[in-house]
Amino acid sequence: MLRLAHRGDWRHAAENTLPALLAALKVPACDGLEFDVRLAADGVPVLLHDRTLARVQGRPEPVGELRARALEDLGVPSLADALAVIPHRAYLDIELKGRHDRAVVEVLAAGRGPGLVNAVVSSFKPDTLERVAGLVPTWPRWLNARDLEPATIAVATELECRAISVEWHAIDPESLTRARAAGLEVAAWTVRRRDTAARLARLGIIAISAEAAALDG
Repeated sequence: MLRLAHRGDWRHAAENTLPALLAALKVPACDGLEFDVRLAADGVPVLLHDRTLARVQGRPEPVGELRARALEDLGVPSLADALAVIPHRAYLDIELKGRHDRAVVEVLAAGRGPGLVNAVVSSFKPDTLERVAGLVPTWPRWLNARDLEPATIAVATELECRAISVEWHAIDPESLTRARAAGLEVAAWTVRRRDTAARLARLGIIAISAEAAALDG
């Protein structure tokens, strides 16, 4: 089971920043990173979870109203800069927030190669996953979801995803059986406790988005 640091290690630096990502990779049990990507005003993919800068950067602006250079000055890195410092040994779950297509694909291909080495693209938005699939059909994709109900599994299957990344409370032997019967692997978010991580590992899921004690193994 892969242990992916949720937005880096926010115990040492603000989430989705280069220091947080690099701090996570110093944790012995950490296999890689999960981070969020949005588009700046100039169409450059940058790392930020929220629609605005209010919670993390203390600014009111939506990320889509500022250019990438201005965001960089506020501590929001571009996806290209993040990929440049993250070693290829680190597995990446790149969660796409909002609408994405060719721009993010080009940056990812430049940073991880045309085959998207040791990484996956994930999103809660089926249309975003569909657009990515239309551009690079061989890239692995995960549907992010809150449950493993038949309707959710059907969406992931229709999108030809390899897995569903689901809120961890929704994972039990029955729901796992449904997903696997449809040819889907299962990952979990967001896990904070060691005992939760251990239980999920015993169930045989492929990855957890981990933070706090769960990141330490």
